[in-house]
Amino acid sequence: MNKKHEYSNGEITIIWQPDLCCHSGICVQTLPRVYSPGKRPWITIENATTNDLIMQIKTCPSGALSYRMNDKE
Repeated sequence: MNKKHEYSNGEITIIWQPDLCCHSGICVQTLPRVYSPGKRPWITIENATTNDLIMQIKTCPSGALSYRMNDKE
């Protein structure tokens, strides 16, 4: 089952695939104001800059976190 959850700040969309997540905790350690496993939704994307989000997502060891840039009109 390939579940996907998307979180957007208008500029970037984070895609989280929970079935791929290995729960390394790197996301929570790197950006604790964004990633809060005890909350729903657990990603509060507006608590970091787009650049900080991209840098963190690139460190996800399982590939459960990815992103796409949103088109600007």
